[in-house]
Amino acid sequence: MTIAVWIVSGITALLFVFAGGVKLLRPKEQLKAQMDWVDDFSPWQVKAIGALEVLGAIGIILPALTGIAPILTPIAAVGLAVLQLVAAVVHARRKEPQMIGINLVLAALAAFVAVTRFLGY
Repeated sequence: MTIAVWIVSGITALLFVFAGGVKLLRPKEQLKAQMDWVDDFSPWQVKAIGALEVLGAIGIILPALTGIAPILTPIAAVGLAVLQLVAAVVHARRKEPQMIGINLVLAALAAFVAVTRFLGY
């Protein structure tokens, strides 16, 4: 089970680092081409979302890997899951059902990491 938790944690972290990094590094105007939802948010809010995703990705790997404050790993995973559930609501409001599925998969991955890490795996 431990190997599965690390694999899911790694995949989840990579997905969030990529998604968050794009939001952090590209201006809002460039993001509009692929992410229509950015119209609903200010540039600093988009950057904040990206920062939360990157920090959450770091949080689901580093504490468990180093053994320093490992309780932060499941807490970070819960934060990422909640972030994705809120994103699903935004996409539902915007009538973007294809994005809701992606949000729910990411939320499920993060929730898996949270539950298994809270259980001590």
